[in-house]
Amino acid sequence: MQIGANSLLQEMQTLTGEIKPNGITPNITQQVANTSGSDFGSLLSEAVGNVNALQATSSSLQTRLDMGDTRVTLSDTVIAREKASVAFEATVQVRNKLVEAYKEIMSMPV
Repeated sequence: MQIGANSLLQEMQTLTGEIKPNGITPNITQQVANTSGSDFGSLLSEAVGNVNALQATSSSLQTRLDMGDTRVTLSDTVIAREKASVAFEATVQVRNKLVEAYKEIMSMPV
């Protein structure tokens, strides 16, 4: 089952709009304000874009090293590859936690 970031965010927003504990709306001190001005969807999109950029840089360095570019060292290439790998693994773990949370929310009785 493929879950996109935007569809997950929309589903969570609809669920938030439907849930009011005992019919009482929370007062202003209970609400958390988003002071950064960014929403979750844009932050997630930006993070995925950063991972993509790291992978593109790693691929570019690998290609340049294979082509014999003397300005690219093996250590730079390996470091870029490891950065991209760690960033990708972190993204996969975040995705897994989001899917797990989504499944848990959807299995809650209403």
